[in-house]
Amino acid sequence: MSQRQYGQELHISQWKNGFKGIMKRTTLSSETALNAVDFMEGIELADTMQPVQSVAIIGAGNMGSGIAQKTAQEEFDVQMVDRESQWVERGQSIIANFLDEAVERRIFSPSQVDGIKGRITSVVGVDQTAENTDLVIEAVFEDFDVKTAVFTTLDKACGPDTIFASNTSSLSVNALADATGRPDRFVGLHFFYHPAKNRLVEVIPAKATSAATVDKVVQYCKMLGKVVIVCADRPGFVVNRFFVPWLNEACLLLEEGVATTAQIDAIACKAFSIGLGPFGLMNLTGPPIALHSTDYLAEQLHTPRYVGAQNLRDLVANSEQWPISDNTDYNQTQYEAVAERLLGVVFGVAAQIVDEDICSMEDVDRGAKVGLRWARGPFELMNRLGVEEAARMAHAYANIAGEGWTVPDFVDVQGNTNWNFSYVDSHVDNGVATLTINRPEAMNALNVTVVDQLTSAVAAANADDSVHTIVLDGAGKAFVAGADVKFFVDKIRAESIPDIYDFTAEGHDLLNAIETSSKTTVALTTGLALGGGLELALACDYRIGTRRTQFRFPETSIGIYPGLGGSQRPARICGIPAARWAVLAGNFMTAQVAHDLGLVTHLVDVAEVETQVASLAETGKPDNKYPGAPANPESSVVKFAEAFYTDVNMPALIGGGCPENFDSDDKTVSRQLKSLSYTAPIGLKMASDLIDATATTDLATGLNMELEGLHTIFSTKDALEGLSALIENRRPTYVNQ
Repeated sequence: MSQRQYGQELHISQWKNGFKGIMKRTTLSSETALNAVDFMEGIELADTMQPVQSVAIIGAGNMGSGIAQKTAQEEFDVQMVDRESQWVERGQSIIANFLDEAVERRIFSPSQVDGIKGRITSVVGVDQTAENTDLVIEAVFEDFDVKTAVFTTLDKACGPDTIFASNTSSLSVNALADATGRPDRFVGLHFFYHPAKNRLVEVIPAKATSAATVDKVVQYCKMLGKVVIVCADRPGFVVNRFFVPWLNEACLLLEEGVATTAQIDAIACKAFSIGLGPFGLMNLTGPPIALHSTDYLAEQLHTPRYVGAQNLRDLVANSEQWPISDNTDYNQTQYEAVAERLLGVVFGVAAQIVDEDICSMEDVDRGAKVGLRWARGPFELMNRLGVEEAARMAHAYANIAGEGWTVPDFVDVQGNTNWNFSYVDSHVDNGVATLTINRPEAMNALNVTVVDQLTSAVAAANADDSVHTIVLDGAGKAFVAGADVKFFVDKIRAESIPDIYDFTAEGHDLLNAIETSSKTTVALTTGLALGGGLELALACDYRIGTRRTQFRFPETSIGIYPGLGGSQRPARICGIPAARWAVLAGNFMTAQVAHDLGLVTHLVDVAEVETQVASLAETGKPDNKYPGAPANPESSVVKFAEAFYTDVNMPALIGGGCPENFDSDDKTVSRQLKSLSYTAPIGLKMASDLIDATATTDLATGLNMELEGLHTIFSTKDALEGLSALIENRRPTYVNQ
């Protein structure tokens, strides 16, 4: 039986067992109950339990080829389909060029590129799309009639279970769904250029789209490593709804003679903390796209202010780009006029998005930060300026915009109180509480707010009698990429180390609530888990990994030691020598290495994560969470760690030397010695002592020792140097003080 089939059988088994349990507790006659169970025994595998595995992309242009490339990179089988062979060949050429660049930048190896290309099949003719394809994504140009013609052909070519998706930045998803023969299996997608690089995707269900369809498409997008925003079908969706008017307003400011293109770009960069202004962005993506998008919003939202500026219209008619000079000097009057208009339109539209229930304000900000790479989202910018001042700017813009443009009442009701953001999403389904840390723009890094919210979410799940399993997850590519380093630096410089202690102690309380929970606890470490994120995961009963999993304890290389259990739990899981290898040298751990050590308890295919969660929920808590020995003693990494990081060798290693009977010229040995040489001596010694203590203390005592050493380590010059160097992207220079 294949892994996929096993997962399906497992789900069905759990469903049957649960149904039988219900039958036992009902007042139905025994005959009726038995008949019902017999019916369940004969039921076929439900389609909703099968993840997307095969994908077809219709349209081999820049966007379509990019989606195909990203999909193949994540090990899906992909058909790249277009009308004629020349267009498919062009798409393959585009992909090849991007992948060649990736090899030059050492992102992929030549063999990996061969594998990616090998997963992409060229198909000529939409009617030749494979009948059994799981998901078909149409990515032709933005023309409703052309798109619906494609779906008419696909309806005949594909089986009834195939899900259709349209990659669109503007067209009505409901109208497109209604034009297909399967509106319940239709969804809108908005990938951002370049889809192999930009991490954001908007998922737009139609009114008729089934929940199962949304779940499967969202899962597919997450398997691509995307940050997913599920939003309502309204013109512009989320990001374009505020971004496109922002572009057009810049054109109107230029048309009015308020400032030049260079000045407006410079002011926008300062006001929004961004790297490229509106005119530079339009030149990059193409002025015709901006014109088409803003005219569409004007029509659909009945907002004349959004009609494309005449200078933009003329530019497109002449096939030109914006001339941007090197003279970016501006005066204060110009700055205030430009900044207030651009901020005002963004603040107002962001509020409209939330008011119309398109998505949450957190998702609005997420879209700006991930999709547009703004430093702050609209609502965060409001907090920075003051919500009352932001409201004033939005109302000032409303007076200019006129018909069809108003500021929602909730902005005025907020007064001058900052917006509060939720970074932990909680969802309970069939006894499983999934707690997702949703801060992908910061790789889900732990800060005071996240720890507080996660603590509350864990407490609620622990108190919920209907919950038997708690799953911790992270949005985007990372599980949790450590703690917020800037917090530590700011507190050290302010001589507020007690605040660091309090924050860390609160983290210990959170991890203890997970450690001692009566529920089965699972960490979905299917991406990057660093430092505090890895420590959070190790407090759970189980850690599920995939090929994307990467673990690391970087603390000793940045001047400190792991303070959330990282000096205690690894040794109790995989033994002291292996823990020294992981913690002291800060070695990167692949999914397989982490599994060999026992830090990953279950290594599965990306598509089988949900199946594994269901299996663990049925299994319950482990018999022995802390075996104190590596899971795979035959692993080459394990064998090296247990030979190299012995008690006898530690004095030499801590002192910067090479142990006897080891050759410093050996590649593996030299790599370890080099890694250890990059660590802060005080942090290295304290981490080593804490790991050693696991041999003679229980977990609670060891964790308390971690806390007791915080004031000492964060008071060192090396701690400030190491943490500061990380923020400043430079190598630290340690002085052993």
